[in-house]
Amino acid sequence: MTTLLQINASIHADHGQSSQLATQFVQAFSRSHPDSRVVLRDLAGDTVPHLSAERFAAFVTDPGQRSVAQRDVVAYSDALIRELKQADVIVLGLPMYNFGVPSQLKAYFDHIARAGETFRYTANGPVGLLTGKKVYVFAARGGLYAGTTLDTQTSYVRDFLRFVGIEDIEFVYAEGLHLGADTKAAGLARAAADIERLAA
Repeated sequence: MTTLLQINASIHADHGQSSQLATQFVQAFSRSHPDSRVVLRDLAGDTVPHLSAERFAAFVTDPGQRSVAQRDVVAYSDALIRELKQADVIVLGLPMYNFGVPSQLKAYFDHIARAGETFRYTANGPVGLLTGKKVYVFAARGGLYAGTTLDTQTSYVRDFLRFVGIEDIEFVYAEGLHLGADTKAAGLARAAADIERLAA
């Protein structure tokens, strides 16, 4: 059985364009792989708290010294990490907000980047522990940014995923969605073609 973890980062939940593209891929993949199991993580409907000094302290406090509140923080992070560890394929719906990733996705990343759980430190630097996974990123943008210096998303998401051990990453872009009906239709058509190719 193949387990897919779909992560929707849009503030519009499943109504966001990036979420819809991610869902299209999951549906197409499930048709091609009928033994697949899908787990949905909606970062708008189930918001991950932003990292605070108190939450970070819970991660680095010795387990035997954690307060009840700190144990709750760590248990929540553990649940997010467990989803990732159990997933074979990760499908990320990624909108662009003000030239960057949604803050709720950054909060999610902050809760899954934990030494000893998703990466470890070595004499030669950090080593990611979430190996052997495939990630598909469906990036929806109002303008045209791919391949330009304004596309900070691609390098950031790729670098973070590699940091936790995920090297096999495929980006699909649906761009120009706010540049008129024709440009939007063309951007979505290109993304749909990529979805069918990748999900086969």
